[in-house]
Amino acid sequence: MANDAATAPAITLGNPAVVGLAGFGMTTLALQLHNLGYIGIAPVLWLGFIFGGLGQFIAGFMEQKTGNNFGFCAFVGYGAFWLWLCAYIVGDSTGLALFKLADSDLAYMLAGWGLFTFGLWIASWRVSKAMWLTFLTLTLGFAGLALVKWGHTELLKPAAYDLIVCALTAWYMMFSIIFKSVFGRDVLPMGRPIL
Repeated sequence: MANDAATAPAITLGNPAVVGLAGFGMTTLALQLHNLGYIGIAPVLWLGFIFGGLGQFIAGFMEQKTGNNFGFCAFVGYGAFWLWLCAYIVGDSTGLALFKLADSDLAYMLAGWGLFTFGLWIASWRVSKAMWLTFLTLTLGFAGLALVKWGHTELLKPAAYDLIVCALTAWYMMFSIIFKSVFGRDVLPMGRPIL
């Protein structure tokens, strides 16, 4: 019996970051397509609740089991962001005063998410250049959207384009991880850490 256990093949687990990055990229892209006027709000809500919210939550808690605090915090945090944002939009659309947020309230919340993201951006300097770029564009995007809600509506399009770059860099990292496992080599390098 002991020899059987010693010779059993090691089980390789999938990397939960691929699901987290996929959900993050898809929902971020969808919201920016909405902000640019290409799609309605319904796809954003459904993707936000399911892929951006639930999907990232699951990926985050799987990252926790691997000991990856960065992935744990990022995926659970942004999963919570998507659940919060979608619940806010649905609640706000009911017209009930209890669920209403003024634009200035929403601006402060977006600024708070920007500060959260800024902290993760600092940590990303030790991860990879692709991660660094993702969190840089996300920090700038949150700052831009907060300023939009504070009345600088001319920043909506630049913030949306910045966040589209953010979504695509998240997908770049997702495909980098997938391609490396499929092809057995680094097809899409993420770049050495800056620090």
